[in-house]
Amino acid sequence: MNMNMFEQFASPELFHTPTIILSIMVPTLLIHNKPKLLKNRMTTAMLYLLKTILLNMANHLTLSGQKWCRILTSLLLFILVSNLLGLMPYTLTTTSQLSMNMALAIPLWAATVITGMMKKPTASLAHMLPEGSPTPLIPFMILIETISLIMRPLALGVRLTANITAGHLLITMISSATLATINMHITLSILPMTLLLMLTLLELAVACIQAYVFVLLIILYLQENT
Repeated sequence: MNMNMFEQFASPELFHTPTIILSIMVPTLLIHNKPKLLKNRMTTAMLYLLKTILLNMANHLTLSGQKWCRILTSLLLFILVSNLLGLMPYTLTTTSQLSMNMALAIPLWAATVITGMMKKPTASLAHMLPEGSPTPLIPFMILIETISLIMRPLALGVRLTANITAGHLLITMISSATLATINMHITLSILPMTLLLMLTLLELAVACIQAYVFVLLIILYLQENT
């Protein structure tokens, strides 16, 4: 019986209990709540990572936009952890669900647009008409720019969903081919196993890059409106 490749995006269960709950608890093992006089290596690395992220965000934003750094850093870490947890076995990749990604993209995009309309409405409306547009084409240019503005959150959600889904489907197909070749001939399975290892490493990089790209686009939208 052939397994549906899209079954991997359903929440797996163990004794009628979703295993995603156990996978979400895995990062808590890295957190130590014991009071210590000196910081350990884990807390030092986490603080260095947070400082680096906040510094890079602050360099691209104005003073009013820097108020968003904390929520954007939380968003980056949330998407990053969700992408990495999705690579573990018996887990559900939450960022492979379009509804999940759109629930993140639409409110943040709307917040940047509302911020621009409140702080500098003239400059925000000026983006709707490129400078030097011919007079007969002004209504069409405004319509095109309006559609482009509305499509931004859809592009954010679809980009993240498509990249995560495509990578997991490739891993599923190659792992199925690896299991099939192992049953036939162990030597022949070396090539698909090597390809599966390289693809897994690539997906680790994609998980980090897609989280960064999602937040970077929000920063660019915010930069236009602050």
